[in-house]
Amino acid sequence: MKNHTLLALLGFVFLVTFVAETKAQDMELPYHQIPEYPETYSPGNVVARMIDGLGYRFYWATEGLTPPDLAYRPSEDGRTTLETMQHICGMSFNILNAPTATPNERRDLTGLSYEELRQQTLENLKATSKAVAGKSADDMESFKIVFQRGDQQTILPYWNLINGMISDCIYHTGQIVLIRRASGNPQNPKVNVLMGKTGE
Repeated sequence: MKNHTLLALLGFVFLVTFVAETKAQDMELPYHQIPEYPETYSPGNVVARMIDGLGYRFYWATEGLTPPDLAYRPSEDGRTTLETMQHICGMSFNILNAPTATPNERRDLTGLSYEELRQQTLENLKATSKAVAGKSADDMESFKIVFQRGDQQTILPYWNLINGMISDCIYHTGQIVLIRRASGNPQNPKVNVLMGKTGE
């Protein structure tokens, strides 16, 4: 009986420690809350704010997901939550590369864990927000989406990134919120996307 009690106690201590460490790691990731808004509505600041809004939504949509959540598939031909995160992460590289017109090559993200996908996506978005903040319309003329497929390049203006990858990431982040509710682990109800802060 004593052994069972000791094992139960050790299991409880492990669980509490794991939760505490996970929360500490989460606090170190970007977009636990949305940054203060810029002073001016310059083109770069507006785009940065869109990306910050996406970052905040993605942070909380993917916070605290469990293996069953990640494996959940809403339909036979639908993506799992983990596959949706891989898709968003891939697009976050497109978003990151556009301000410097860096070519995008095919990237295999299937080997990344949930934690790695989440961190990489949030860091990509944060870095992009910093890169575009304060930029003028003239600066943004040089921003391009560049797809590299062997020797072939397809180059698109930054407009396509706004209605493409940025909007698509927001769309798919909303899907994660819906899917995790269906898998029995809804998003924190204290998330406030209007204010960009989450209640304790």
